[in-house]
Amino acid sequence: MSVKCAFLFAGQGSQAMGMGRDFFENSDVAKQMVADASTRTGIDFEKLLFEENDELGQTEFTQPAILLVATIAHRLFSDAIDIKPTLTMGHSLGEFSALVASGALDAVDAVELVNLRGKLMAEACSKQEVGMMVSLGLSDEVVEKICQEQRDAGLQVWAVNYNSEGQIVIAGVKKDLELLAPILKEAKAKRAMLLNMSVASHCPLLESASAPLAEKLQDMIKDEFIAPVISNVTAEPYSTKAEALELLPKQLVLPVKYKHSMANIDDEVDCYIEFGHGAVLKGLNRKATKKPHFNVSDMASLEATIEAIKAL
Repeated sequence: MSVKCAFLFAGQGSQAMGMGRDFFENSDVAKQMVADASTRTGIDFEKLLFEENDELGQTEFTQPAILLVATIAHRLFSDAIDIKPTLTMGHSLGEFSALVASGALDAVDAVELVNLRGKLMAEACSKQEVGMMVSLGLSDEVVEKICQEQRDAGLQVWAVNYNSEGQIVIAGVKKDLELLAPILKEAKAKRAMLLNMSVASHCPLLESASAPLAEKLQDMIKDEFIAPVISNVTAEPYSTKAEALELLPKQLVLPVKYKHSMANIDDEVDCYIEFGHGAVLKGLNRKATKKPHFNVSDMASLEATIEAIKAL
């Protein structure tokens, strides 16, 4: 097909109990992917995804669960329609799902990889209580200036996720984030709210996780890209193993330039397809593009997206 599609994948925070159940109950391929992921990691993904538990909110389990559901969605779509992505892109954790969609990372390897990534992130943050906060309604420059002023005063806070115009996520030490909230509100933020996160992603507090992640990446990334991946770090495409090995460890400690990435790719594609539970990125993209945005999160949306793509 000649339609140019960007394949998108959300990151941590998009999880929910029961995600992927419809795929699992209606697809032998999905069942096998869940079984293979469970065998590889020792995680009971049926229990993790479909039964009430306390583990889904823990980053070492959250990350592989989100990636598994997203890669199942992508696999079922790819099996059903012959279309290659023009490019792939993920938000934070989602960049690893994007690598799977680009052919540079095996799906089961990716589950193991992000399970390790989650463990390394949790270990890096284990010596102090950390978290993340969303700021709504302030410009990048204002948030960056406030964070810099507070770091100069001894606080540990960083602007880390540039999601859309006026929406920035800040990471750091939790008590410092709590002190930051009234400062953001005084600067006319519409909202400054702590998120349900147990790690402080994309900031210097994760420096200790970079080297062991880089070592694992060396064994798993392949030089077989069928489409470029947009880097969270640079907002630019890459399509070689060498570039992936350089960029992905940096992704742990540098900001996610999601809105910059959207601005860079919008002229290159005709539509967006988001794979995985919900449609988190569709919400972020409302301000960034007027092009169609489809999602594949269950069997019904899979069929609807396939029909919509055929009609373009």
